[in-house]
Amino acid sequence: MAPGVSNEKKSDDEQSSKENFIHLSNPHLEKMKEDILYHFALGTGTHDFPALFGDVKFVCVGGSPSRMKAFIAYIAEELGLGGTGCDYPNICAGTDRYAMYKVGPVLSVSHGMGIPSISIMLHELIKLLYHAKCSNITIIRIGTSGGIGLEPGSVVITRQSVDATFKPQFEQVVLGKTVIRSTNLDEELARELMQCSKEINQFNTVIGNTMCTLDFYEGQGRLDGAICSYSEEEKLQYLKEAYDSGVRNIEMESSVFAAMCNLSGVKAAVVCVTLLNRFEGDQISSPHDVLVEYQQRPQKLVGYFIKKSLGKV
Repeated sequence: MAPGVSNEKKSDDEQSSKENFIHLSNPHLEKMKEDILYHFALGTGTHDFPALFGDVKFVCVGGSPSRMKAFIAYIAEELGLGGTGCDYPNICAGTDRYAMYKVGPVLSVSHGMGIPSISIMLHELIKLLYHAKCSNITIIRIGTSGGIGLEPGSVVITRQSVDATFKPQFEQVVLGKTVIRSTNLDEELARELMQCSKEINQFNTVIGNTMCTLDFYEGQGRLDGAICSYSEEEKLQYLKEAYDSGVRNIEMESSVFAAMCNLSGVKAAVVCVTLLNRFEGDQISSPHDVLVEYQQRPQKLVGYFIKKSLGKV
């Protein structure tokens, strides 16, 4: 065989080895003639996924549709792909469950509130990326949270998502049996995001564990819900135990997000701003304009990371 042929083959193999494609942990999907992503109002029989989404490299997800639309407008301007006043249509306009926006290599998707809502969205998002033949994807959840021992407005990059007993795991009941899945997140990605925060130097950022709970009130030890069966002293003791275990913030989506990204072979991170210090209270009382600025901090950090990854910094 001529040397040139061998070198070309080696180059192709090397290129292929650099491509990290989505892994689907479901053998049944191969038998389906069409895959309908019902909650996105999209389907492989009605939409050309590779044409629509094949160039996606970064996916940012967050709870609020309006926040994710604001993010896509922000990143479009940052990347020089849009300007003030540009409109970004909702790709999932055929449903009111989730909203999805795209500009260049960035996809922005809302996931609602809580584990069940983000879980449904992630099943269909992961399949969408698979059908689109996307590779080398980075998925980042950007959101808000309650801080523990941090000043309001601090940004937490999650090392591990832990449950309400501080264990780094997600429990899923499948066919009546409890399945436990890992909730570790990509350490290298977390370090890269932390470095980006140091470079922009606009707000306090830490790497720490994030506690993921099943609700906003009792599950997070709040005293202001409709039901509360514990004292303020018991609440503070619980939060102290959480802090001592490495927890720096609390939210309601990170555990299943980490678990599903792990199973799909996707590099993932969680970046949340803290709206209050739970040692000092339970209700979010900061003025609206302050909260708006806080909520922009994860967007700024992740936007800078994307620009840097694309060589635009």
